[in-house]
Amino acid sequence: MRLGIYGGTFNPPHIGHVRAASAAIGQLELDVLLVIPAGMPPHKEMPRGSPNTDDRMELTRLSFAGLGNTTVTDLELKKEGVSYTAETVEEIRAGYPGFDIFLIMGSDMFLTLETWRSIRSLLRHVTPAVLSRNDGNGREIRNYAERIYGMFRTETIFIENDVTEISSTALRELLPKRGGAEFIAAAAYAYIIKKRLYGSKAEWDWLREQVFSSMKPKRIPHTLGCEAEAVRLADRWGADQDEAREAAILHDITKHLDLEDQLQLCRKYDIMTDNVETAEVKLLHAKTGAAVARDIYGASQVVHDAIFWHTTGRADMALLEKIIYVADYIEPTRDFAGLDILRSLAYRDLDGAVATGLRMSIDDMSLRGIEPHKRTAEALAWLTENHRQH
Repeated sequence: MRLGIYGGTFNPPHIGHVRAASAAIGQLELDVLLVIPAGMPPHKEMPRGSPNTDDRMELTRLSFAGLGNTTVTDLELKKEGVSYTAETVEEIRAGYPGFDIFLIMGSDMFLTLETWRSIRSLLRHVTPAVLSRNDGNGREIRNYAERIYGMFRTETIFIENDVTEISSTALRELLPKRGGAEFIAAAAYAYIIKKRLYGSKAEWDWLREQVFSSMKPKRIPHTLGCEAEAVRLADRWGADQDEAREAAILHDITKHLDLEDQLQLCRKYDIMTDNVETAEVKLLHAKTGAAVARDIYGASQVVHDAIFWHTTGRADMALLEKIIYVADYIEPTRDFAGLDILRSLAYRDLDGAVATGLRMSIDDMSLRGIEPHKRTAEALAWLTENHRQH
């Protein structure tokens, strides 16, 4: 039986790691591959802001989930202090007696092999298996393999591996800039966004795809229109365009749910409701949408609040709350009496546009025999008293 050990910080794990593992399984004909996220590696410090061990374990598990014969283990993560490969191999040998063990590593790590702790003992029990990168250092690696053989009488195996031009370091820089999704397994990327690991922000195309997949097709043009309008309004009134775009994409994320599903989300997220909201499903989607945006997509408090208040409004609304409220009203697919006036007002007098929208909402609900929400009346009263025309 043949067992491979593939360790690393996996911070974060990416498709290059997974492809390398797949190549190793095939070329070494492994019966078992153990993927081992490092706890405290001896050769380098973990970068500032790295996820905790539980999150790194989950990211690694999600990333390698599709590989056969593969197990992700927390063998090193649960250790206290520095993790040494020689000690890890001793534990693995006890669990897999009689297995031929291959230690899989990149060329950079291989070129430091003779400096590893207890290396002579280690190489009595494992065969080094080096991932060949075909990047011009092949001669250096093969010369070093001869050196290792001369010192320890250990043969080195080379694994042909198509290099993925990305590194964990580069990904840590890309993720806060809304990049990197194509280099990370889908489930792992969703986990990173949900928990905002590495200061990440969702790629726009990925975020739209996630939102639109659960949305009724007829609502997609509205959401796209709201997004474009929110960005224009943010530019006009000095709000954060990035936050405006995110809030607009997410603002109707639960609009497709019926009343019972909305109420289930209210119970899940401990959302307080009143009699008006429980009688009118349209009012609940703002609250549940805000909760889902924060829980699943890591939305900031500012974005959460803009979604939360985009239907009823509230007294003393924040700037982004006003922008999303108005963008939802005037986006290009809308068509109702007085819309041209409201669109023009939105770029001349934002408070005036919000007040006009609130008044129109109250009048429309009253005509349909629906009790307007008290927050809407409070918002209109506050703006009427404090209206600042620009």
